[in-house]
Amino acid sequence: MLKISNTLSGKVEEFRPLIGNQVRMYTCGPTVYDYAHIGNFRTFVFQDVLKRYLRFKGREVRHVMNITDVDDKTIRNSGASNPAQLRQYTDRFTDAFFEDCGQLRIQRPDVVAHATDHIAEMVALIQTLRAKGYTYEKEGSIYFRIAQFKDYGKLSKLDAEGIMAGARVDVDEYGKQDARDFVLWKATKNGEPHWETALGPGRPGWHIECSAMSMKYLGETFDLHSGAVDLVFPHHENEIAQSEAATEKPFVRYWMHGEHLIVEGEKMSKSKGNFYTLRDLAEKGIDPLEVRYALQSVPYKRPLNFTFDLLHQAGKSLGRLQDFKLRLTTEKLKPGSSEKAREASAAAHQDFERAMDDDLNTAQALAAVFDWVRDLNTELSEGRLCEDDRQRALQTLERFNQVLELWRSDETELDEKIRSLIEQRTQARKSRNFALADQIRDQIHELGYVIEDTKEGIRWKKR
Repeated sequence: MLKISNTLSGKVEEFRPLIGNQVRMYTCGPTVYDYAHIGNFRTFVFQDVLKRYLRFKGREVRHVMNITDVDDKTIRNSGASNPAQLRQYTDRFTDAFFEDCGQLRIQRPDVVAHATDHIAEMVALIQTLRAKGYTYEKEGSIYFRIAQFKDYGKLSKLDAEGIMAGARVDVDEYGKQDARDFVLWKATKNGEPHWETALGPGRPGWHIECSAMSMKYLGETFDLHSGAVDLVFPHHENEIAQSEAATEKPFVRYWMHGEHLIVEGEKMSKSKGNFYTLRDLAEKGIDPLEVRYALQSVPYKRPLNFTFDLLHQAGKSLGRLQDFKLRLTTEKLKPGSSEKAREASAAAHQDFERAMDDDLNTAQALAAVFDWVRDLNTELSEGRLCEDDRQRALQTLERFNQVLELWRSDETELDEKIRSLIEQRTQARKSRNFALADQIRDQIHELGYVIEDTKEGIRWKKR
């Protein structure tokens, strides 16, 4: 049974969907004012692993992600004066975000909800809050009065009285925790995009967006909501307040938050020269799968120190996995089955699932995979692995990859000519005919592949 850290309860709990086998899941997506950076992608990879593992466990997942395409940052960076100009600007970075997600093998959500497509839903939610006495207006803006909501602070565990002693902050960018009443609808400012609505001209506040969109697609109470730890307060706290004030029902049953990423031991900052987007790393010749591996190497609840040595180690680990799959698919094996290999595959699957059930402990899950790879490499080297074991091992690899997504099928599926040459070279080396082995290696090189011999077997890559 999957157990997760629920920020709401402050405990590790068994995850049980509200309705049968269905999981309704909402994740906070990017604010599309610029390219997403690797700190953002740590959260998105964690959410991808969560969704993949739920499906691995046989759950039916409906995943909704928002796109924040109207807020202070998008307006500031775009210089837009109307909604059409703003959307034209943000669509560019939305497209870039999903391109980067593709490179990192992050699955696309079932529903991608742009804030600017849901203004009507936000207005309706604010009208409900107004009718229930939770709002007040000042200079054309509408605010939520947190003193009216008795459970304020239950997610972040902050003292509501202490929060209320602070000043109201009429911005979307919170740099401090002294915000009292938060904005639901912002009055029009000269030169900024706005919408004409029943509330008057203006634009939504940041927090109302997620409440309106998540409840539209997932219902007034749903199973999972996740994001980075810095969203606990004020964003997610405010989501709970406005949603539960409007519906008088529990909003979300399980809240999951991923910890921060630092770079080379320091907070990521452009001024420090350690601020990286995925595109920056690609320009340095780093494979996106190395980034994905590195981001999974530390469990989501622990801070991650992202270093170039970590990426180097990730590349070596991916190489070991590739070598292993190549050996499985190319070496000639005798018919039958090995009891030791069969037991190793069963134990690896059990250890992998046990680790993932423990609040998505990806570090332990990867350890289980590599222990299994080591054991089967030994069976291969000593000639004990059989044909049935090959098929079982490939199926086990595929099961692991449903969650981790670390093997590219297009790179592991060689055409028959290359596969045959690799097999011929392997046999030549076993027969100690090294001249023939070198000749075949050169032939493989001419066909666009590099072959390396390692202690764990053959490593290959495209030139």
